Amino acid sequence: MWQGLLICAALTTAGFSLVRLPGLAESGVSPLVVALLLGILTGNLPLARRLEHAGPGLAFATRWLLRGGIVLFGLSLTLQQIVALGPKVLLLDALVITGVLTAGYVIGTRVLGMDRETTLLTSAGSAICGAAAVLATESTIRSRPAATAMAVATVVLFGSLAMLLYPLLYPLLGMDEGLYGIYIGATIHEVAQVVAAGEAVGPEALANAVIVKLVRVMLLVPFLLIVGQWWLRRHTPAEGRAQGGLVIPWFAFGFMAMVMFNSLVDLPAPLHDALVLAGQVALTMAMAALGFETRLEKLRALGIRPFLLALTLFVLLIGGGWIASNLLMG
Repeated sequence: MWQGLLICAALTTAGFSLVRLPGLAESGVSPLVVALLLGILTGNLPLARRLEHAGPGLAFATRWLLRGGIVLFGLSLTLQQIVALGPKVLLLDALVITGVLTAGYVIGTRVLGMDRETTLLTSAGSAICGAAAVLATESTIRSRPAATAMAVATVVLFGSLAMLLYPLLYPLLGMDEGLYGIYIGATIHEVAQVVAAGEAVGPEALANAVIVKLVRVMLLVPFLLIVGQWWLRRHTPAEGRAQGGLVIPWFAFGFMAMVMFNSLVDLPAPLHDALVLAGQVALTMAMAALGFETRLEKLRALGIRPFLLALTLFVLLIGGGWIASNLLMG
């Protein structure tokens, strides 16, 4: 156990240290991404294959630390923030998520001929909240590490591109600053990327973008409940369904409990910040473990199709999200 956890801790420490370096600090890159890349790099070294006792610790990180991190992620959201923008924001986010998930799954499986796991993970990351959605979905459907790593890579790539592109598009799309912030929050992948893009546009855009984005994060919970049952019915043999029962992502309820707690209880700032940091560390350790267990030959086997799917969804988010934001919130 300790060997695997020590590897995760070392990769996590390296990830948090590297993102503070000049250049990376301004880019908004997440420690999760750096830890994943470092995990893939070290996990494919010849020495890594000799670490026979690392498995239990890596499994603990990808299962329990991952779920604990998602639960603590709920401390980033309050119900008051959601109410402030009104019910149309919920409708907008639900429309974006449903449209991207549906289009992504159909295009990925029927047009590009991708496997269902990679398609669903890539679509969830694009539709909801980037790497966190990929990890939460992975925990629900128990996908392969290679599929998870590829999905994370695609949403990071196109989310980073969106972070740079959206401020440049602002003068061209004919939206006022507040509405453009809503558009940013409804369509960019990661929370950190939304913050960076919104800040580059202006304070009103930043405030609206963060709230709309956090509503998308909240919708991760009903998505996990629905996808768990759908995955069980579609991709598990009948005898397995009879023995396994319902797939309920209990950590999703923990996430909602943290949202409610954060809405009702005003924790001291140092304690709140420490709990949020603990969640980030747990997610980063889980990402490091997934990277360490990913083999490059399996990534190569997935080919370019996941990136083509992510590019298609990126274009859909920009175009479809602009139309939906103007129709519902303009």
